[in-house]
Amino acid sequence: MFALAFSVLLYFLPAIIGRHKRDAAGIFLVNLLLGWTLIGWIIALIWACTSEDYAQVRYVHVHPAGLHYCCQCGCGIAYPGAHFCTACGRAV
Repeated sequence: MFALAFSVLLYFLPAIIGRHKRDAAGIFLVNLLLGWTLIGWIIALIWACTSEDYAQVRYVHVHPAGLHYCCQCGCGIAYPGAHFCTACGRAV
C-alpha cells in the first residue's frame, strides 16, 4: 500500500512542483497523458521547474486632488504629513 502511494506521488511530482505556476494546467496534462513514458515525465518535470510564478500585482488608484493612498490597504490618508496609515498602521 505504501509503495502504491509513493509511486503515485512520484508519478505526479512534476504536477505537484508546478501547481502554482502559470502553466500549471499544461504541466498537469503532459504529466497525466505522457508521464507514463520516461521522456514525457522528464519534460513535465523540466517544465515545472523552469516556468515562472505568477507576479503579484496590486493596483492602487491615485487621486489627482492630492489625497494620498496607502500602498498596503488602499485606504485614503486624510492627513498630508502622516507617517502611518490610520487603517492598517503601515508606514507610508
